[in-house]
Amino acid sequence: MKRFNIQSPQRTIETMLVDKINNLTKPKGSLGTLEDLALQIGLIQQTLSPELHHPQNIIFCADHGIADEGVSVSPKEVTWQQTIHFTHGGGGVNFLCHQHGFGLKIVDAGVDFDLPYQQGIINMKVRKGTRNFLREAAMTSEEMDLCLTRGAALVKMCEDEGSNILSFGEMGIGNTSPSSIWMHLFTHLPLQQCVGAGSGLNNFGINHKLHILQQCVDNYRGDGSAADIIRYFGGYEMVMAIGAMLQAAQDHVIILVDGFIMTACMLAAMQLYPEVKQYAIFGHCGDESGHQLLLNAMGAYPLLHLGLRLGEGTGAICAYPIVDSAVRMINEMESFQKASITKYF
Repeated sequence: MKRFNIQSPQRTIETMLVDKINNLTKPKGSLGTLEDLALQIGLIQQTLSPELHHPQNIIFCADHGIADEGVSVSPKEVTWQQTIHFTHGGGGVNFLCHQHGFGLKIVDAGVDFDLPYQQGIINMKVRKGTRNFLREAAMTSEEMDLCLTRGAALVKMCEDEGSNILSFGEMGIGNTSPSSIWMHLFTHLPLQQCVGAGSGLNNFGINHKLHILQQCVDNYRGDGSAADIIRYFGGYEMVMAIGAMLQAAQDHVIILVDGFIMTACMLAAMQLYPEVKQYAIFGHCGDESGHQLLLNAMGAYPLLHLGLRLGEGTGAICAYPIVDSAVRMINEMESFQKASITKYF
């Protein structure tokens, strides 16, 4: 399996960062989360004057064999239809990228369709959809390694284009199912608390989904390691996102984490390399059942609560202006000394 070298940010600069933040013209702590973000970003970049360059959103697209079991209200063909739709600029992720100045990369990680790559879709297809993990492993070890490697390569591509902050999104009908199983197996929360409506299941549909996923967990006969659980239940787009997150952390690139599926991917990435979390900013708490519980279990504090559950990276992109504000705070606010203002706290 592809290896990464992820180290915690060095803390030698921390005292100087805290001192700079505390001596801006405001009461200590009065800008709350902005101060926390400025400290985190300063540590990631190892500078007292952090900068954000060329934000991009990578959306990974793939199909899931488990969708054949009726665990999603949306038909499978929506994956390829939406993937093509993104290239036309009319999706939810598109207007937010336009609004906030994000580049957008659309990646075929494993869509069950022959996509028109000439329209700008990046072809990194591993296979036309994962296998049905009710009956067998979703992917082979070789396919998992390929996903990690290709996800890492996409981050390198973005870095070559000047990016030092990235968000990741997904498109894949059925992908809340592997996310729920990862959540259950990695946090040990009851499966029932991890399973929600996905793209809109009613109560009957949720109960059916829970029943199917419980069978999947009961049928699992792997070795129980984090890597094996990721391989057995994961989607190609999800494991590719894990590879991207791990490469970003290795290279000290800021990771904006999106909704339930991408939070589950960060959870899985943490099982392999716990240090990856220190490079992550959690954009929002979505409306998918279990997302708040998952964030709580990870000790993660999201920036926004907007009731979103679209995926695609939309919530992470919505949170970007707050991150930008934190960087502007530490760079553009004057110190008490420079402004000739007496400290008033």
